[in-house]
Amino acid sequence: MKIAVIGGTGLIGAQVVRNLTAAGHEAVPHSKSTGVDVISGQGLDEAVAGADVVVNLTNSPTFDEASPAFFQTSMDNLLAAARKNGVGHAVILSIVGTDQVPELDYYKAKALQENLLAAGSIPYSIVRATQFMEFMDAVLSWTADGDTVRLPATPIQPIAAKDVAAEVAEVAEGAPLNGIRNIAGPEIFTLDELGRMTLSHKGDNRTVVTDPTAGMFAVVKGDVLTDKNAHLATTRYADWLS
Repeated sequence: MKIAVIGGTGLIGAQVVRNLTAAGHEAVPHSKSTGVDVISGQGLDEAVAGADVVVNLTNSPTFDEASPAFFQTSMDNLLAAARKNGVGHAVILSIVGTDQVPELDYYKAKALQENLLAAGSIPYSIVRATQFMEFMDAVLSWTADGDTVRLPATPIQPIAAKDVAAEVAEVAEGAPLNGIRNIAGPEIFTLDELGRMTLSHKGDNRTVVTDPTAGMFAVVKGDVLTDKNAHLATTRYADWLS
């Protein structure tokens, strides 16, 4: 199959392309660096022309109130190009529980993206993942203040990016789900616990203080985890750190 991977040069996209290529597919990465812009629409028709499947891994540059506009415009443009070129399967990567945290602009934006895809005429698949292990450094930086990092005790079930990419590639080469696949790592931690593990491994002497109001994950409810039908990856956090 020919599979167009929009956002195919990023953390997940580059690995999705490698996985699909190794499986014998013609996986073509597209991004701004290759002349494809999902907001202006530049290059989209050419990117999806002849593709059996389009995988959209582009992301909003911000997590604030501007993010819904990004997903509205990018999905409108991508779906229009896919319809015009007869694409038979559209895949996006989303977040577990994105429809359960209306307090977060970014989660609302991802829910909007899902709804736009599901309401369209193209057979589709949504892969929802939990927090990437690779993002822990960014999470720690959001609430760092001198020798202290403040984090809430929000339950987190982190997943390695390589495992996310493997699941996205598997979904892309399969029949459309016309629904959602939830994926997660094999372990559940509280975010403050995960922060302490991460700093300890790096030899970072900063102290993690449990603060239920700190950072964007403070409003994420304790029950926003995967369900019993989720696909669980095998990479454990301690092994990933090592």
